[in-house]
Amino acid sequence: MFGIIAVDFGGTNIRAAYFPSSQPPPTTHNKTATLADEGPDSVIARLIQAIDSLIPKDDVEFKIGIAAPGPLDPRNGVVISSPNLAGWTNIPLRDQISEHFGVPVFLGNDANAAALGEWRFGAGQGTDNMVYLTISTGIGGGVIADGQLLLGSRGLAGELGHLTIVSDGPVCGCGIKGHIEAVAAGPAIARNAVSQLEAGRLSTLKETLSAQGEITSVDIGKAAQAGDELALSVLEEAGFYIGHHLANLAHAFNPEVFILGGGVTLLGDLFFEPIRRSLHEHIMDPAYLDGVRVLPAALGDDAGLVGAMVLASQS
Repeated sequence: MFGIIAVDFGGTNIRAAYFPSSQPPPTTHNKTATLADEGPDSVIARLIQAIDSLIPKDDVEFKIGIAAPGPLDPRNGVVISSPNLAGWTNIPLRDQISEHFGVPVFLGNDANAAALGEWRFGAGQGTDNMVYLTISTGIGGGVIADGQLLLGSRGLAGELGHLTIVSDGPVCGCGIKGHIEAVAAGPAIARNAVSQLEAGRLSTLKETLSAQGEITSVDIGKAAQAGDELALSVLEEAGFYIGHHLANLAHAFNPEVFILGGGVTLLGDLFFEPIRRSLHEHIMDPAYLDGVRVLPAALGDDAGLVGAMVLASQS
């Protein structure tokens, strides 16, 4: 039996864990800063250090699974580009790590990996058709179709945050107008609140903005829980767009369940209720929602790590 070292990294942190079998939880784990602005060579050196510290001392054979931000080519193990990783263009990460350690390495998109984790060991257990969406600083996702992670011809499928929901909407971080990420991710929700404050709407968030110089989705959630009308309306609007987005995904993939993760979903029913209402309003036919559930993710920040483990164990 192989042990598995799983790695989940992005622009901020590198997280790694050792799984003695293809089941959670891990026995050891670590976390370190990515320091992405130092470039690919430095980040890869830190990835190697994180992995090296977890190698079992008893000569157990192991594999490595890596969840990385995309776009990437999982079949050839190449990070094609990444907005949050300076200088990462066509980096053959899989082969570099495999050559260093002399073991099999498997690379996957981080949101796809999180979808795998939730499907095998989280809220999507027992399903064959599932859509996972993470709503945080950005929006990402993954699709399980007929018991398989949907990858597409080049492994680029599942970029669910980069589908247009408002044709002439705000510019997304990728440079294209109106993507769901640009109107309903955490920063977009905060920008909407600030815009309304600047337009003269009354809210307790005005004091927060004055004191902190910024507003976050966490601040908006707290204000909404206290009954603040502006905060509630901002969450209602974001939920409307997410629900509309889920209706489009239901038409495309006909899932049994939608799993929603990421920091913004921690707001609970204040966010989920407008999502569910909008989903029902925008569906073409009720048959698409027959028995379909919209559930919060179960694995939290560990979804990507567990998914990286699943990626390696399945390969």
